[in-house]
Amino acid sequence: MARGRGKETLRLRVKGGYLDHQVVFLVMTLTCFGILMVYSASSHKAMVIGTTSMAIATKQAALAGIGLVAMYIASVFNYELFRKLSTVLMIASVSLSVLVFIIGTASHGSMRWIPLGPVQFQPSEVAKFAIAVYVADRCVHYPSRLTDPRGVLKILALPVANTLLIAKENLSTGVICFGIALGIVFVASPKTRYTVIVMIAGAIGAFLMIKLAGYRSDRITNWLHPEESGKGSQIMNALYAVGSGGLFGRGLGQSIEKTKLPEANNDMIFSVICEELGIFGAVCVIALFAMLVIRMNLIARDSKDRFGGLIVSGILVQIAAQAILNMGVATNLLPNTGMALPFISSGGTSIIVLMAEVGVCLNVSRQGVPYEKVRIPEGRRERA
Repeated sequence: MARGRGKETLRLRVKGGYLDHQVVFLVMTLTCFGILMVYSASSHKAMVIGTTSMAIATKQAALAGIGLVAMYIASVFNYELFRKLSTVLMIASVSLSVLVFIIGTASHGSMRWIPLGPVQFQPSEVAKFAIAVYVADRCVHYPSRLTDPRGVLKILALPVANTLLIAKENLSTGVICFGIALGIVFVASPKTRYTVIVMIAGAIGAFLMIKLAGYRSDRITNWLHPEESGKGSQIMNALYAVGSGGLFGRGLGQSIEKTKLPEANNDMIFSVICEELGIFGAVCVIALFAMLVIRMNLIARDSKDRFGGLIVSGILVQIAAQAILNMGVATNLLPNTGMALPFISSGGTSIIVLMAEVGVCLNVSRQGVPYEKVRIPEGRRERA
């Protein structure tokens, strides 16, 4: 180190693992805001079905509490345990996806839930995490496969099989699952062209599934011409909600379109946010998600090993893709897909699994090895 009076040098120093308090703050803010918006969006629906106006919001708060416990548990044990269980998790996920067709219950025309007494369980939510863990483990365990197209196909074989089972009844969730697997391979692979080829193949597969299912083709027609289609009322009501909000909205709880939207507290909750809180509220929600994605990207970068970084990358892709799809549907930028807004829309399995996944991200950050910039006066020695 060069010596001199009054001079300083900038160097990097290992800071050690840390609990990312910003991620905790962002997730808790989104979750608490979600409970508030679920109450606002569902109060009319709750009274119509003959319960109290706070019933749906109270249930959401209870589920968020369970999710908070799951997040804490997932944040304290060694996440490398998932690597040992990656194949078991993947096989269990595929099995549950098959079980849906045997004993599952249908809602809104799709078979997605497995009944467990008084509650229902949605295996596709667990599949997202199982796919992230499995693909991350395969990429770390068999790095040579990432340089060979056949090797990439071997890595993606089970995840694609699980994705196809899910996509049969729920194409949008299947797209998310495929995106998680593809995103991890893209981050891990030095050969970008292989990822692009797989992405094109996935897009062709999604197109064929849309064409083969008449109701999916109808959704495309409703999306392109909602004012002409006889089934475009939901899209039109969502657009009325977004357009009538103005800059600062009608005010919390003052939405008119929530009485007409069938999924006001779930798939279309972003429309209610736009109507009640205006462009300002919508931009704030988008900013919160953007900051969460940025922080998770930093956790992935600072992870102590490649496995942890790839898991966080998969969870990052999941949250970002779900938020984009939900907001895109609410503003008619994308066809209606029935996708919940992470941490905000009402839902049981979704909020619990999402918060548990955030716990895994916090687990990776606690064991990470980030660096901090420190200024050291010239002539002073410091142990790295």
